[in-house]
Amino acid sequence: MRASVETATNDRLRSVGGILGATYPDGGDDSIQLFTEGDDLHEAMIAAIENAKESIRLEVFIFAADEVGWRFARALSAKARAGVDVRFHFDARGAATGYSAHLFQEMVKAGVKLKWYRPWSWRHPTRYFQRNHRKLLVIDEQRLFLGGFNIRRENSRALCGDGRQRDAHVSIKGELAREAAAVFDQTWKHPDRYTVEVISADGAESDRPKSPRPTYLGWKGMARLYADVIGRSRRSVYITTPYFCPGGIVEQAMREAAKRGMDVRLLVPRDSDPPFVGWLTRSAYSSLMAAGIRIYEYVSPPRGKLHAKTAVIDDDWCVIGSANLDHLSLFVNHELVLVARNGRLAKALRDQYSEDLLEAVEVQPKVWAERSWTERSLEALGWVGRKLL
Repeated sequence: MRASVETATNDRLRSVGGILGATYPDGGDDSIQLFTEGDDLHEAMIAAIENAKESIRLEVFIFAADEVGWRFARALSAKARAGVDVRFHFDARGAATGYSAHLFQEMVKAGVKLKWYRPWSWRHPTRYFQRNHRKLLVIDEQRLFLGGFNIRRENSRALCGDGRQRDAHVSIKGELAREAAAVFDQTWKHPDRYTVEVISADGAESDRPKSPRPTYLGWKGMARLYADVIGRSRRSVYITTPYFCPGGIVEQAMREAAKRGMDVRLLVPRDSDPPFVGWLTRSAYSSLMAAGIRIYEYVSPPRGKLHAKTAVIDDDWCVIGSANLDHLSLFVNHELVLVARNGRLAKALRDQYSEDLLEAVEVQPKVWAERSWTERSLEALGWVGRKLL
Protein backbone atom coordinates (compact mmCIF):
# COMPACT_ATOMS: atom_id res chain seq x y z
CA MET A 1 0.00 0.00 0.00
CA ARG A 2 1.66 3.21 -1.15
CA ALA A 3 1.52 6.40 0.87
CA SER A 4 3.39 9.67 1.17
CA VAL A 5 4.40 11.75 4.16
CA GLU A 6 1.79 14.34 3.29
CA THR A 7 -1.10 11.90 2.72
CA ALA A 8 -0.57 9.37 5.50
CA THR A 9 -3.98 8.89 7.15
CA ASN A 10 -4.97 8.78 10.80
CA ASP A 11 -5.34 5.00 10.90
CA ARG A 12 -1.90 4.12 9.58
CA LEU A 13 0.95 3.01 11.76
CA ARG A 14 3.83 5.07 10.51
CA SER A 15 7.46 5.88 11.04
CA VAL A 16 8.43 9.03 9.15
CA GLY A 17 12.01 10.13 9.68
CA GLY A 18 11.80 9.50 13.42
CA ILE A 19 8.03 9.88 13.76
CA LEU A 20 6.08 6.97 15.18
CA GLY A 21 2.30 7.15 15.00
CA ALA A 22 -0.69 5.01 15.76
CA THR A 23 -4.37 5.06 16.64
CA TYR A 24 -4.90 3.40 20.01
CA PRO A 25 -8.32 2.33 21.29
CA ASP A 26 -9.35 3.89 24.57
CA GLY A 27 -9.87 1.51 27.43
CA GLY A 28 -8.40 0.11 30.59
CA ASP A 29 -5.46 -1.74 29.03
CA ASP A 30 -1.88 -0.91 29.93
CA SER A 31 -0.56 -0.76 26.37
CA ILE A 32 0.45 2.89 26.84
CA GLN A 33 1.59 4.67 30.01
CA LEU A 34 2.63 8.28 30.65
CA PHE A 35 5.54 9.30 32.91
CA THR A 36 6.09 12.87 34.06
CA GLU A 37 8.56 12.18 36.89
CA GLY A 38 12.04 10.80 36.34
CA ASP A 39 12.01 8.51 39.39
CA ASP A 40 8.90 6.66 38.21
CA LEU A 41 10.33 6.33 34.72
CA HIS A 42 13.72 5.09 35.93
CA GLU A 43 12.09 2.37 38.06
CA ALA A 44 9.95 1.19 35.13
CA MET A 45 12.90 1.18 32.70
CA ILE A 46 15.19 -0.70 35.10
CA ALA A 47 12.47 -3.29 35.73
CA ALA A 48 11.97 -3.73 31.97
CA ILE A 49 15.74 -4.13 31.44
CA GLU A 50 15.96 -6.73 34.21
CA ASN A 51 13.10 -8.70 32.61
CA ALA A 52 14.57 -8.62 29.09
CA LYS A 53 15.00 -12.06 27.51
CA GLU A 54 16.49 -11.47 24.06
CA SER A 55 17.40 -7.89 23.20
CA ILE A 56 17.81 -4.39 24.59
CA ARG A 57 18.22 -1.30 22.39
CA LEU A 58 19.03 2.02 24.07
CA GLU A 59 19.50 5.49 22.59
CA VAL A 60 19.95 8.53 24.80
CA PHE A 61 21.44 11.99 24.43
CA ILE A 62 22.85 12.36 27.97
CA PHE A 63 23.97 9.35 30.00
CA ALA A 64 25.69 10.74 33.08
CA ALA A 65 28.13 8.89 35.33
CA ASP A 66 26.11 9.60 38.46
CA GLU A 67 23.88 7.50 40.72
CA VAL A 68 21.25 7.10 37.99
CA GLY A 69 23.68 6.42 35.16
CA TRP A 70 25.65 3.83 37.11
CA ARG A 71 22.45 2.04 38.07
CA PHE A 72 21.49 1.73 34.42
CA ALA A 73 25.03 0.70 33.47
CA ARG A 74 25.01 -2.13 36.00
CA ALA A 75 21.59 -3.33 34.86
CA LEU A 76 22.64 -3.32 31.20
CA SER A 77 25.93 -5.06 32.02
CA ALA A 78 24.18 -7.79 33.99
CA LYS A 79 21.87 -8.59 31.06
CA ALA A 80 24.80 -8.61 28.63
CA ARG A 81 26.61 -11.14 30.85
CA ALA A 82 23.43 -13.23 30.87
CA GLY A 83 23.52 -13.47 27.07
CA VAL A 84 21.02 -10.77 26.13
CA ASP A 85 21.92 -8.74 23.01
CA VAL A 86 22.45 -5.25 24.49
CA ARG A 87 23.13 -2.35 22.13
CA PHE A 88 23.67 1.19 23.36
CA HIS A 89 23.91 4.08 20.87
CA PHE A 90 24.81 7.35 22.57
CA ASP A 91 25.53 10.81 21.27
CA ALA A 92 29.16 11.91 21.43
CA ARG A 93 28.38 15.50 22.41
CA GLY A 94 25.63 14.62 24.87
CA ALA A 95 27.86 11.99 26.49
CA ALA A 96 30.33 14.74 27.35
CA THR A 97 27.86 15.82 30.05
CA GLY A 98 28.98 13.89 33.12
CA TYR A 99 31.18 11.59 31.02
CA SER A 100 33.17 8.77 32.63
CA ALA A 101 35.45 6.49 30.60
CA HIS A 102 35.34 3.99 33.47
CA LEU A 103 31.55 3.65 33.25
CA PHE A 104 31.61 2.89 29.53
CA GLN A 105 34.62 0.56 29.87
CA GLU A 106 32.75 -1.47 32.47
CA MET A 107 29.83 -1.93 30.10
CA VAL A 108 32.12 -2.95 27.23
CA LYS A 109 33.83 -5.55 29.45
CA ALA A 110 30.41 -6.98 30.29
CA GLY A 111 29.56 -7.41 26.60
CA VAL A 112 27.41 -4.34 25.96
CA LYS A 113 27.80 -3.20 22.35
CA LEU A 114 28.49 0.55 22.36
CA LYS A 115 28.53 3.04 19.51
CA TRP A 116 29.32 6.75 19.60
CA TYR A 117 27.19 8.90 17.33
CA ARG A 118 29.35 11.39 15.45
CA PRO A 119 32.38 12.11 17.63
CA TRP A 120 34.40 15.16 16.65
CA SER A 121 36.28 14.81 13.36
CA TRP A 122 38.75 17.34 12.00
CA ARG A 123 38.07 15.94 8.52
CA HIS A 124 34.29 16.49 8.79
CA PRO A 125 33.76 19.21 11.42
CA THR A 126 30.29 20.22 10.17
CA ARG A 127 28.90 16.78 10.94
CA TYR A 128 29.31 17.54 14.63
CA PHE A 129 26.36 19.94 14.44
CA GLN A 130 23.89 17.13 13.75
CA ARG A 131 23.23 15.16 16.92
CA ASN A 132 21.28 12.06 17.91
CA HIS A 133 18.87 13.65 20.38
CA ARG A 134 16.56 10.63 20.72
CA LYS A 135 15.66 8.98 24.03
CA LEU A 136 14.57 5.42 23.22
CA LEU A 137 14.60 2.06 24.99
CA VAL A 138 13.22 -1.05 23.26
CA ILE A 139 12.93 -4.35 25.16
CA ASP A 140 12.62 -7.62 23.20
CA GLU A 141 10.90 -5.69 20.39
CA GLN A 142 7.78 -5.90 22.56
CA ARG A 143 7.93 -2.80 24.73
CA LEU A 144 9.36 0.66 24.13
CA PHE A 145 10.01 3.78 26.15
CA LEU A 146 10.39 7.13 24.39
CA GLY A 147 10.17 10.77 25.30
CA GLY A 148 12.29 13.61 26.59
CA PHE A 149 14.01 12.28 29.73
CA ASN A 150 17.76 11.77 29.73
CA ILE A 151 19.46 9.36 32.12
CA ARG A 152 20.91 11.51 34.89
CA ARG A 153 20.26 12.58 38.47
CA GLU A 154 18.88 16.01 37.45
CA ASN A 155 15.61 14.28 36.55
CA SER A 156 15.26 12.61 39.96
CA ARG A 157 13.10 14.19 42.63
CA ALA A 158 14.51 11.75 45.18
CA LEU A 159 18.04 13.02 44.50
CA CYS A 160 17.45 16.67 43.57
CA GLY A 161 14.25 17.52 45.43
CA ASP A 162 11.64 19.86 44.00
CA GLY A 163 14.25 21.56 41.83
CA ARG A 164 14.61 18.51 39.57
CA GLN A 165 14.05 18.80 35.84
CA ARG A 166 10.62 17.59 34.70
CA ASP A 167 9.88 16.08 31.29
CA ALA A 168 7.49 13.60 29.69
CA HIS A 169 7.93 10.01 28.52
CA VAL A 170 5.68 7.14 27.44
CA SER A 171 5.88 3.37 27.61
CA ILE A 172 4.14 1.38 24.89
CA LYS A 173 3.61 -2.35 24.37
CA GLY A 174 2.90 -4.07 21.07
CA GLU A 175 3.50 -3.55 17.37
CA LEU A 176 4.96 -0.08 17.68
CA ALA A 177 7.91 -1.50 19.63
CA ARG A 178 8.98 -3.43 16.54
CA GLU A 179 8.78 -0.25 14.45
CA ALA A 180 10.89 1.60 17.03
CA ALA A 181 13.45 -1.21 16.91
CA ALA A 182 13.64 -0.78 13.14
CA VAL A 183 14.23 2.96 13.55
CA PHE A 184 17.02 2.21 16.04
CA ASP A 185 18.60 -0.38 13.73
CA GLN A 186 18.59 2.03 10.81
CA THR A 187 20.64 4.61 12.69
CA TRP A 188 22.83 1.94 14.31
CA LYS A 189 23.80 0.43 10.94
CA HIS A 190 23.76 3.60 8.83
CA PRO A 191 24.29 6.66 11.06
CA ASP A 192 24.82 8.94 8.05
CA ARG A 193 21.73 7.80 6.18
CA TYR A 194 18.36 9.50 6.58
CA THR A 195 15.35 7.33 5.77
CA VAL A 196 11.71 8.28 5.34
CA GLU A 197 9.39 5.34 5.92
CA VAL A 198 5.62 4.98 5.83
CA ILE A 199 4.16 1.80 7.32
CA SER A 200 0.55 0.85 6.59
CA ALA A 201 -1.84 -0.45 9.23
CA ASP A 202 -1.31 -4.06 8.23
CA GLY A 203 2.46 -3.70 8.58
CA ALA A 204 3.26 -3.78 4.86
CA GLU A 205 6.00 -1.39 3.86
CA SER A 206 5.54 1.26 1.24
CA ASP A 207 8.42 2.63 -0.81
CA ARG A 208 11.37 3.61 1.40
CA PRO A 209 13.30 6.43 -0.24
CA LYS A 210 16.89 6.47 0.95
CA SER A 211 19.78 8.82 0.37
CA PRO A 212 23.33 9.06 1.72
CA ARG A 213 22.48 12.47 3.19
CA PRO A 214 19.22 14.00 4.43
CA THR A 215 16.88 15.10 1.66
CA TYR A 216 14.89 18.31 1.83
CA LEU A 217 11.71 16.30 2.31
CA GLY A 218 13.32 14.37 5.12
CA TRP A 219 14.51 17.52 6.85
CA LYS A 220 11.02 18.99 6.86
CA GLY A 221 9.28 15.81 7.98
CA MET A 222 9.11 16.71 11.67
CA ALA A 223 8.00 20.31 11.07
CA ARG A 224 5.33 19.17 8.61
CA LEU A 225 4.14 16.62 11.14
CA TYR A 226 3.51 19.33 13.76
CA ALA A 227 1.89 21.63 11.21
CA ASP A 228 -0.38 18.83 10.03
CA VAL A 229 -1.52 17.85 13.54
CA ILE A 230 -2.14 21.49 14.50
CA GLY A 231 -4.03 21.99 11.26
CA ARG A 232 -6.42 19.17 12.25
CA SER A 233 -7.52 21.02 15.39
CA ARG A 234 -11.21 21.73 15.86
CA ARG A 235 -11.19 23.06 19.41
CA SER A 236 -7.80 23.44 21.08
CA VAL A 237 -4.02 23.23 20.70
CA TYR A 238 -1.93 23.06 23.90
CA ILE A 239 1.84 23.03 23.40
CA THR A 240 4.65 22.66 25.95
CA THR A 241 8.26 23.14 24.87
CA PRO A 242 11.47 24.30 26.57
CA TYR A 243 12.59 26.11 23.40
CA PHE A 244 10.40 27.79 20.79
CA CYS A 245 11.94 28.70 17.47
CA PRO A 246 10.24 26.30 15.02
CA GLY A 247 10.29 28.38 11.85
CA GLY A 248 7.52 29.50 9.56
CA ILE A 249 5.59 26.31 8.85
CA VAL A 250 4.78 25.49 12.50
CA GLU A 251 4.22 29.07 13.64
CA GLN A 252 1.96 29.69 10.65
CA ALA A 253 -0.10 26.61 11.51
CA MET A 254 -0.51 27.91 15.07
CA ARG A 255 -1.55 31.37 13.89
CA GLU A 256 -4.05 29.94 11.41
CA ALA A 257 -5.56 27.71 14.08
CA ALA A 258 -5.97 30.68 16.42
CA LYS A 259 -7.54 32.77 13.66
CA ARG A 260 -10.02 29.92 13.06
CA GLY A 261 -11.13 30.38 16.64
CA MET A 262 -9.18 27.52 18.22
CA ASP A 263 -7.92 27.84 21.79
CA VAL A 264 -4.16 27.86 21.08
CA ARG A 265 -1.79 28.03 24.04
CA LEU A 266 1.98 27.92 24.34
CA LEU A 267 3.75 27.03 27.60
CA VAL A 268 7.49 27.77 27.86
CA PRO A 269 9.91 28.22 30.79
CA ARG A 270 10.43 31.77 31.97
CA ASP A 271 14.13 31.08 32.57
CA SER A 272 15.75 29.53 29.52
CA ASP A 273 19.05 27.68 29.45
CA PRO A 274 21.02 29.16 27.77
CA PRO A 275 19.51 32.68 28.10
CA PHE A 276 19.93 33.41 24.38
CA VAL A 277 17.28 30.79 23.63
CA GLY A 278 14.84 32.81 25.70
CA TRP A 279 15.50 35.84 23.49
CA LEU A 280 14.70 33.71 20.43
CA THR A 281 11.46 32.55 22.03
CA ARG A 282 10.32 35.98 23.21
CA SER A 283 11.00 37.59 19.84
CA ALA A 284 7.91 35.72 18.58
CA TYR A 285 5.57 36.75 21.41
CA SER A 286 4.12 39.85 19.77
CA SER A 287 3.16 38.18 16.50
CA LEU A 288 1.77 35.11 18.28
CA MET A 289 -0.40 37.15 20.67
CA ALA A 290 -1.57 39.35 17.78
CA ALA A 291 -2.95 36.18 16.17
CA GLY A 292 -4.82 35.27 19.38
CA ILE A 293 -2.39 32.74 20.84
CA ARG A 294 -2.14 32.71 24.64
CA ILE A 295 1.40 32.43 26.02
CA TYR A 296 2.33 31.20 29.48
CA GLU A 297 5.72 31.28 31.17
CA TYR A 298 6.41 28.49 33.65
CA VAL A 299 8.01 29.82 36.82
CA SER A 300 10.42 27.39 38.51
CA PRO A 301 10.95 26.28 41.20
CA PRO A 302 9.03 25.17 43.37
CA ARG A 303 7.77 22.43 41.04
CA GLY A 304 11.03 22.02 39.17
CA LYS A 305 12.44 22.99 35.81
CA LEU A 306 10.10 22.34 32.91
CA HIS A 307 11.66 20.54 29.95
CA ALA A 308 8.68 18.62 28.53
CA LYS A 309 8.04 18.46 24.79
CA THR A 310 4.35 17.72 24.24
CA ALA A 311 1.29 18.83 22.30
CA VAL A 312 -2.38 18.00 22.88
CA ILE A 313 -4.91 18.58 20.12
CA ASP A 314 -8.66 18.56 20.91
CA ASP A 315 -8.20 16.12 23.83
CA ASP A 316 -7.81 13.51 21.10
CA TRP A 317 -4.45 13.71 19.30
CA CYS A 318 -1.15 14.13 21.12
CA VAL A 319 2.55 14.41 20.36
CA ILE A 320 5.27 13.47 22.83
CA GLY A 321 8.96 12.82 22.35
CA SER A 322 12.48 14.21 22.23
CA ALA A 323 11.93 17.05 19.75
CA ASN A 324 12.00 20.64 20.92
CA LEU A 325 10.13 23.14 18.80
CA ASP A 326 13.32 24.69 17.48
CA HIS A 327 15.42 24.59 14.34
CA LEU A 328 17.85 21.93 15.57
CA SER A 329 15.15 19.42 16.50
CA LEU A 330 12.87 20.03 13.53
CA PHE A 331 15.48 20.31 10.79
CA VAL A 332 18.90 19.03 11.94
CA ASN A 333 19.01 16.43 14.72
CA HIS A 334 17.83 12.84 14.83
CA GLU A 335 14.67 12.95 16.95
CA LEU A 336 11.88 10.56 17.86
CA VAL A 337 8.29 11.50 18.70
CA LEU A 338 5.09 9.58 19.16
CA VAL A 339 1.94 10.82 17.47
CA ALA A 340 -1.05 9.07 18.97
CA ARG A 341 -4.80 9.31 18.76
CA ASN A 342 -5.72 8.14 22.22
CA GLY A 343 -8.21 9.86 24.50
CA ARG A 344 -6.70 8.53 27.73
CA LEU A 345 -3.19 9.68 26.91
CA ALA A 346 -4.45 13.02 25.63
CA LYS A 347 -6.48 13.53 28.83
CA ALA A 348 -3.47 12.69 30.99
CA LEU A 349 -1.34 15.21 29.10
CA ARG A 350 -4.13 17.79 29.24
CA ASP A 351 -4.45 17.31 33.01
CA GLN A 352 -0.69 17.76 33.40
CA TYR A 353 -0.88 20.88 31.26
CA SER A 354 -3.59 22.30 33.52
CA GLU A 355 -1.45 21.59 36.59
CA ASP A 356 1.54 23.29 34.99
CA LEU A 357 -0.51 26.39 34.21
CA LEU A 358 -1.09 26.80 37.94
CA GLU A 359 2.66 27.41 38.24
CA ALA A 360 2.80 29.67 35.20
CA VAL A 361 2.12 33.33 34.48
CA GLU A 362 0.22 34.35 31.37
CA VAL A 363 1.91 36.99 29.25
CA GLN A 364 -0.55 39.87 28.95
CA PRO A 365 -0.39 41.85 25.67
CA LYS A 366 -0.77 45.23 27.41
CA VAL A 367 1.95 44.48 29.93
CA TRP A 368 4.17 43.04 27.21
CA ALA A 369 3.82 46.24 25.18
CA GLU A 370 5.29 48.19 28.13
CA ARG A 371 8.44 46.06 28.56
CA SER A 372 11.79 47.80 28.88
CA TRP A 373 14.03 48.80 26.01
CA THR A 374 16.68 46.45 27.36
CA GLU A 375 14.29 43.55 26.90
CA ARG A 376 13.34 44.79 23.45
CA SER A 377 17.02 44.97 22.47
CA LEU A 378 17.61 41.39 23.57
CA GLU A 379 14.53 40.28 21.64
CA ALA A 380 15.87 42.09 18.57
CA LEU A 381 18.99 39.96 18.83
CA GLY A 382 16.73 36.93 19.17
CA TRP A 383 14.79 37.99 16.09
CA VAL A 384 18.03 38.19 14.09
CA GLY A 385 18.94 34.73 15.39
CA ARG A 386 15.59 33.33 14.26
CA LYS A 387 16.10 34.76 10.80
CA LEU A 388 19.60 33.32 10.57
CA LEU A 389 18.23 29.91 11.51
